Amino acid sequence: MTNLFDYLTWRGDLTMEQVPLCPVDALILSALSYVHFGDLIPAGSSIPIGQAARTYLATPVEKRGRCRCEDDLKLLQALMEAPRFSSLSLSHYEDRFIPEEETQFGALAVSLPDGSAFLAFRGTDATLVGWKEDFNMSFLDTVPAQRAAADYARRFASSFPGPLRLGGHSKGGNLSIFAAVSLPTRLRDRVREVYSFDGPGFTSYLLSKPGYQELLTRIFTFVPQSSVVGMLLERKEPYTVVRSSRVGIFQHDPYAWEVLGGGFVEVEAVTPGSRLTDRTVSTWLTELTPSQREQVVDTVYGLLSSGDASLLEETFQPQNLGAILRAVKDTPGKDLLAVTDSLSRLVRAAAQAIREETT
Repeated sequence: MTNLFDYLTWRGDLTMEQVPLCPVDALILSALSYVHFGDLIPAGSSIPIGQAARTYLATPVEKRGRCRCEDDLKLLQALMEAPRFSSLSLSHYEDRFIPEEETQFGALAVSLPDGSAFLAFRGTDATLVGWKEDFNMSFLDTVPAQRAAADYARRFASSFPGPLRLGGHSKGGNLSIFAAVSLPTRLRDRVREVYSFDGPGFTSYLLSKPGYQELLTRIFTFVPQSSVVGMLLERKEPYTVVRSSRVGIFQHDPYAWEVLGGGFVEVEAVTPGSRLTDRTVSTWLTELTPSQREQVVDTVYGLLSSGDASLLEETFQPQNLGAILRAVKDTPGKDLLAVTDSLSRLVRAAAQAIREETT
């Protein structure tokens, strides 16, 4: 099995002048957006990826911005040592985290040797706010991160004259498509490729926009064979199924995707389990009105955030679990009933999907 790190070992010494950007490069740059560089990339200026990585890694842990996982740190080390990436200019770094507005957004731009720029959009991080915004996509036509992505792409494209490439992993993939589709026609014409790596789909709002239809042949979507996130909501563009070395939901991890040359190891279709999950969630969402979805999401979020937890994993700490249990007592009965009814619908949808899958 070869992964992103094997790819960097094998191809890292070949510059992009020698071998142009490929889908694996796009995934690497998308993963880079998960790093919270903070002030290491000053506004209005650029810095080589290698220098940004070196400075970040040299900064004491307690003083540097967060990253999503240990493999992100390993990626920085590999990019710093790879001529293919180390000299590429990093700029236009943005990081917005506004709990009051349920907004989690991050993006950066990478200048490529062919005169184009790659705009990488951050996916969901470990914050409760980030997950809440994801669930908001099920009942809102747009969420703050999507609007921020559209504004980011428009501002960048207005001041940058060259071709554009956009990409992201998880929610970042959704944002990359939304941003490209939302560009004015004169700017959208310069979009060469849009990459979505296991990003969720959309409501009918985006799918009906003329820009989406126009960009269909330039949108490249990849999902692992047991995809869950990438099968949520709706999409019309085709997708490529990638083999992963992990199991189930953990295949969402981009570092587990298997690489072959400048592409990925492909399989014919997603697994029965992925189809089952997709059918279950689709049926479940169809049975809930947008207002019912909103009520359930807001209630669950209110319970999870009733303590001091800001990260999803912190909700399982004893003091926060205690706060959640206390909050349950103060939650209006109609809201708790809506949650339990929603869960019952989910169980029924799963049972129906299983019957359809086995008949």
